[in-house]
Amino acid sequence: MAIITLTTDFGEKDHFVGAVKGAIYSELNDIRIVDISHSVNPFNITEAAYIIQNAFNSFPKGSIHIIGIDSELNPENKHIAVKLDGHFFVCANNGIMSLIASEIVPEKIVEINIHDRLETNFPVLDVFVQVACHIARGGTLEVIGKTIHEIKHLTDIKPVINTDDSQIIGNVIYIDNYGNVVTNITRKIFKDVGKGRNFEISARNYKFKTIHERYSDSINFNVERHKREEDGKKLALFNSANFLELAIYKSNPQTVGSASSLFGLQFRDTITINFS
Repeated sequence: MAIITLTTDFGEKDHFVGAVKGAIYSELNDIRIVDISHSVNPFNITEAAYIIQNAFNSFPKGSIHIIGIDSELNPENKHIAVKLDGHFFVCANNGIMSLIASEIVPEKIVEINIHDRLETNFPVLDVFVQVACHIARGGTLEVIGKTIHEIKHLTDIKPVINTDDSQIIGNVIYIDNYGNVVTNITRKIFKDVGKGRNFEISARNYKFKTIHERYSDSINFNVERHKREEDGKKLALFNSANFLELAIYKSNPQTVGSASSLFGLQFRDTITINFS
């Protein structure tokens, strides 16, 4: 049974997600549809790429991933289907695949050309669903598009490393449901540049000199519970996706606050690491 995943910025209020699922089921009865997220901030390609990049490999090879972010067709925003690491992606050629495929070379890319057979102002519903269902039936990419060899690249959100390897300047690329702040500084970049040296992470007026592996590693469990520094504990760690994250232990954005609100950090804000 084929799997089609959905990642969009449609939210849950409107009819869009339901209409897309209904169209898929109208085409294929024997299919599984999995929602990755519909809460991506509108048109935020970087945020969507982070979510998909860290989710798609948990699905079996052959899964088909529809990405409904900034998908309106125009002369500068064509539609593509990509085979990458045994998975298929259907999306706009707006740079998102260059982020998802930053360390993997796509096996095949086609520019979708079935639009002349369809009248639509809702391409995720009318175009992406048709392409995904075609692939799910075992169809080839060449039938729905012409082969191309390049995808649009986004390069403005990579960390900057100074010439003497004493500093990394990164940016916030994602804020999760807990208000934790995820940066574009990976564990690999940190190790390659830092080479085991002492470091200090600066985020606005906050400093961190330790990076943890787990949230609870920031708590000293040898101290009696009522004497621990626990609530509101500020910490840095490499998260499950191996990106540097700044967090508040057991934060809640709706009540006590979070790293984003308490540190005053939002999307694209700067995080600096200095090595000595």
